[in-house]
Amino acid sequence: MKTINARRLLSFVRQACQHYDMIAPHDKIAVGLSGGKDSTALLLTLHEMRRFYPIPYDIIGITIDMGFSGMDFSPLKELCQEIGIEYRVISSDIARVVFDIRKESNPCALCAKMRRGVLHDAAKANGCNKIALGHHFDDIIDTFMLNLIHEGRLGAFSPVTYLSRKDITMIRPLIYAKEKDIQYFIKHNDIPVITSTCPEDKHTEREEIKQMIEALNRKYNGFSHRVMNAIETAKLSGYSPCIRKKRTKSK
Repeated sequence: MKTINARRLLSFVRQACQHYDMIAPHDKIAVGLSGGKDSTALLLTLHEMRRFYPIPYDIIGITIDMGFSGMDFSPLKELCQEIGIEYRVISSDIARVVFDIRKESNPCALCAKMRRGVLHDAAKANGCNKIALGHHFDDIIDTFMLNLIHEGRLGAFSPVTYLSRKDITMIRPLIYAKEKDIQYFIKHNDIPVITSTCPEDKHTEREEIKQMIEALNRKYNGFSHRVMNAIETAKLSGYSPCIRKKRTKSK
């Protein structure tokens, strides 16, 4: 495999990991791999970061096969083999339960809950004490706006979350990376991306919120960064003030 140029993403991931103490010595981290651009970029960046990060850690890729027809995870398997990362595909009947048995009118919530449960169990079964998810900067803003509009509360997912029932910690090392940075990384390194065959893909309320935020950013330049600044300043959901000036200069 050709040399991966992850310089920009490495900067963001290292900053997040150090600021929130995401990685401890000899952690074994399960990267939740959907096959999409975000989780694949996270896997490769964490792999590259091991070359210079002062704290030693191991990673493993875990994919939850939810049972949607037409999903082929062989490109992920080949990628992991090429860079020497352990990889597991865990089969499940999530798609059948959500769409055929339960016939959910809002399938995404149940699907996400079931997927998380399977991922948590798979990570523990493979000796992992942490799970890394590919949520990025834009996802934080989307989630904050969804919570505000639909639930009337202020908050988003946390950078680091300890799950006492499972005795496992969730980390999100891409929180300082914007989606466009990940897209650039994937495109310029020719990384394979697997398209989801879920019938709800790209037809969710989150997609509507994304479009609304894009419009707000066009009208009010820097809107998303000001929302992030408010989240950090208020220390919502475990966030804390960071080096904002350095990050906002490179939009």
